[in-house]
Amino acid sequence: MAPDTIEREITIAAPVERVWTILTRAEHIGSWFADAGAEIDLRPGGAMVMRWAEHGTTHARVEAVEPPRRFAYRWTSHHAEEGAEPAEGNSTLVEFTLTPEGDGTRLRVLESGFASLATTDEQAGRNYEDNVGGWKQMLSRASEYAEKVAA
Repeated sequence: MAPDTIEREITIAAPVERVWTILTRAEHIGSWFADAGAEIDLRPGGAMVMRWAEHGTTHARVEAVEPPRRFAYRWTSHHAEEGAEPAEGNSTLVEFTLTPEGDGTRLRVLESGFASLATTDEQAGRNYEDNVGGWKQMLSRASEYAEKVAA
């Protein structure tokens, strides 16, 4: 069975407000995360769409918007049919927590729900492993982007 949760943290040399902006505005999400663009209706229940040149399109639903400290969304996993809306069994929950740390920001991401995906243990394990590596890379990109962009 796949582990259920991925947890990563990084300290970014940028203020909380700037990090919040790059996490929650489509033009910024499309620059550091979804390389082919993004759309977001920034409110609980709002739709979110992220596009990657290599990985296609992923749909998400905004779960929490607590500026500038917490942002969460539920997004479809790799095994879900492209274009599927997030639902029980085909999605995981991504939660970002931002904490001021000196002049910078500690950004924590927690992604959970891999163990409850409606797929084979092998596929759930692949989803988990892909996202472990993905979050490491994406948090590094978020840090580099936040440190240079005027948000």
